[in-house]
Formats: sequence, structure tokens, C-alpha cells
Amino acid sequence: MRQHRRTLRLLGSLLLVAMAASVTGAAPAPAASPTPLDRVIPAPASVDPGGSPYRITRGTHIRVDGSRETRGVGEYLAKILRPSTGYRLPVTAQGAGGIRLRLAEGPFGAEGYRLDSGRGGVTITAAKPAGLFHGVQTLRQLLPAAVEKDSVQPGPWLVAGGTIKDTPRYGWRGAMLDVSRHFFTVEQVKRYIDQLALYKINKLHLHLSDDQGWRIAIDSWPRLATYGGSTEVGGGPGGFYTKADYREIVRYASSRHLEVVPEIDMPGHTNAALASYADLNCDGVAPPLYTGTEVGFSSLCAGKDITYDFVDDVIRELAALTPGRYLHIGGDEAHSTSHEDYVKFMDRVQPIVAKYGKTVVGWHQLTGATPAKGALAQYWGLDGTSAEEKARVVKAAQNGTGLILSPADRVYLDMKYTKDTPLGLSWAGYVEVKRSYDWDPGAYLPGVPGGAVRGVEAPMWSETLENSEHIEYMAFPRLPGVAELGWSSAASHDWERYKGRLAAQAERWNALGIEWYRSPQVPWGAGGR
Repeated sequence: MRQHRRTLRLLGSLLLVAMAASVTGAAPAPAASPTPLDRVIPAPASVDPGGSPYRITRGTHIRVDGSRETRGVGEYLAKILRPSTGYRLPVTAQGAGGIRLRLAEGPFGAEGYRLDSGRGGVTITAAKPAGLFHGVQTLRQLLPAAVEKDSVQPGPWLVAGGTIKDTPRYGWRGAMLDVSRHFFTVEQVKRYIDQLALYKINKLHLHLSDDQGWRIAIDSWPRLATYGGSTEVGGGPGGFYTKADYREIVRYASSRHLEVVPEIDMPGHTNAALASYADLNCDGVAPPLYTGTEVGFSSLCAGKDITYDFVDDVIRELAALTPGRYLHIGGDEAHSTSHEDYVKFMDRVQPIVAKYGKTVVGWHQLTGATPAKGALAQYWGLDGTSAEEKARVVKAAQNGTGLILSPADRVYLDMKYTKDTPLGLSWAGYVEVKRSYDWDPGAYLPGVPGGAVRGVEAPMWSETLENSEHIEYMAFPRLPGVAELGWSSAASHDWERYKGRLAAQAERWNALGIEWYRSPQVPWGAGGR
């Protein structure tokens, strides 16, 4: 009799479900299934799926070892998961099971990790805190996109069973943000940092000075910021970072395992400095502030000693604020500087960078002079760049100069997607998502030794960009592809497979409130609405 009653109750429940479906026209919801381990971006080095998934529940703990760095990664993860799950998720060194973050010796390098998932829990293992942090980004993508929301969601919170072993192809996976053409606040920069971290970007290149604005306070030359930073493209109010502001950006980036690479562009792109101090001009006359978008018309005076006093002061103060290894000195589009003066200028400036303990980075025009030992040249040429210019870069690489690849007609994120894109420029052509992804950094410049390519970087120039929504619209969906070019093996690069993984990211961007471009090249599905 008891069994008969249970059967009747079961039939009744099924009948109610069927009636609800007939009224709404909807089929019963399928059972939740976890995201496959190979659906993340960048593509992991190896994936071995299998076994039962792990389910995050109210009883889940985040277990860490005794190190401050590991606890920091654990607290970061908990802060992401708590709002959407509604769970406490205590970060603790006690107990068993749950989500475990551990540092251990192994074949991980400085940024690699191993993720093991099964019914009993998830363990992320790395040799360094950066590896744990990158493993956490993979874990985020294995959870439903709703995990990114800031209010409680229904779940369930499943992580597919199996093992991921992952290490990056290149050590330099960068994104540049131009805060000079239009100024972006500390909070806007932090928002972009969080978006970069999701895809394992590890360098934030800040373009801090240009013709339209000087954006960092220099105590020994105060008018650079107060006057040179007082405007921007179109004549807006501009702005600048105090030293405390800049330190906060550096601190926040470091907490997301990004190294800040500051750039002071010189000897060209310097009108904001020239307008601030007349003595920096060869004729001693300060030009007016500039709010247009032309390039190549300004130059520091290579023949004046005060020029090098100025450079020394700026680099000294900026180096003292920057714990990272690199300082970018620009060097591009110096059309108003003679070749002789350009070479003289770079020969004097590069040793100043070394004097203050930093490694020189410059745009690839630096190879027209003599790059310092250990210097990196950032190549921004096009497919159509002259053979002579490419040969000069290749020769420098063969002689020991490292290369960061940022071809403008591939990874300049401010290039329009199509002629109808409302933002951006098109001087390097139109750069749709497939074109941005579908190339190999290791084979891009024939003749460059494999070891000379240090990585890739996606610049975001801001002549037409005024807010975070503009930045995001131009970065997404191209940025994840550039991140994959920097992280994943060349053998994994396949547009047909990649575009499906990219489409799956749309729901996550929606959950994070990211503005993005619905490229017709990608099968977005429901997430593209």
C-alpha cells in the first residue's frame, strides 16, 4: 500500500509538470551539466576530462596554505563567488575537501598551474602565486556565467571532473591603455584591469604622455601635470594621476598579477610637455596646448642639455614609483626629429633608464637607432609595412633585441571592426574578430629567431574613446583572442574551434555588465541577445 501511494504521488507530480509545460509552451528544464574543461579561453595546454563533477555548496570552504600570497588569491576567489552563490565560503587553512589552493614544486614555471576536479573537491596547484591566480581564472570560466553576478543566483555550481595542466607560451601578454588622448580615472583603469585578469593578461602598459595630455605628477616639473594635463582630445578637462593615484593603480594591478609598464613617449608625441615648459623647445617658445588628433609634429630638442635633465628627472621619479622591471620610452612617429638627432637622443636616454634600474621598451622605431642591451622593441607595423623597415626589426632581433608583437592591423583594439563601427579609427584597416585572432606571433616576421619573440600586446588608443563602455566595446570580443595568442600553443590556434569557445563567453560578459560588439563572424546563440 505504501509503495502504491508513492507511485500515485510520483504520477501526480509528473502530471503537474506536464500540465505546466502545456500551459507555458516550455519543456521541462534539462538537468544542469558542467562546462566542459576545454571550453575556456585561453585554451589550456592539456585537458584530461573524466570523473564526477564537484559541486560548490553551502558547506564549501576555500582551503589555503599558510602563505600570505595564497590567502590573498583565496580571498579574491571568495569575493567573486560569495555574492552569486550566497554562501559564506570561509578561507581557511583547516579541513579537507572544498576548493584547495596550494603552492608546490612542479613543472609549472612562474605562471603555470594544475587544476584537479572531482566529487571530493577542486585543487589548484602552482609553484608561484601568479599560477594560482591564473588557475582561479580558469575555475571562474568552468562555473556558470551567473557566478559573475552581484546578487544571489540559483546555481547549481558545478565544476566538471578531470585535470587541466597549463603553462603559457609567452611571458609577455600585454594590453596598453592610452590615458593621454582621453583621460581615464583610477576606477576606470581598475575596471579594465579586472577584465584583463580574467584572460590571464599579465602586463598593463599605460601610455601616460602624448601631445594632448601629460597624465602623471612629476614633482620636479609640476606644470607637466597641472598645465600639460589640463585638456584632452576635443578640449575636455583632461586630468592626471597624483603619485598616490599611480601607486594605487600599480597596487591593484599587482593584486591581479599584472605588471604596470609606464610609457613616457619621446622625443615626439611631446606637445603637452613642450607647452608646459618653454625651455624644452629649441626656439624657447612654448606652443599652445593641443586637442586634435594629428601626429608627428612635436619634438623635444635633442641638442639642449636641459632636455636630458628633464628626461632624467621624469624617469627617476617614475622609476621610483614603479616596482616593475620595464619603462617604455616610446620613440614612434618622431617625424619632426632628424634621424641624426633621433639616434643622439636614444643614445643618451637609454642609459638613463638603466641608471634607475629599469629595462628599456620602445616602439619598433627604436631599431633605427641602437637598442640598448636587453631592450625590447614593440612592433606595431602592418602586413603592408615596407620590407626595409621589417628587415631592420628582424636584424635587431637577430642581434639580441626582444620583440613584443602588436601589429596594428591585427591587435590595435581601437581599429574599427567594420566601416559601420561608431567608434575607433581605420588607418590600419578594419579589424574584425577573425583577423585579430587568426595569426601566429611566432611566424609573423620571417627571419626572427623564435626566442626573440617575448609575446604579444593589444594597444587601445583613445582618440575616439571617452569612457569604460567605449573601451569595452572595442576590446570585446577581440581581447580574449589576443590573450590566447599569448598564452596558448600555436597548435591550439584554430578559428573554427575558437569561435565556439568565444561565443560561450558572451553570457559571462553580460553578467559582468561588459559592453561588447556582436560580431557576425561568431555564432553567439542566446548569449548574443
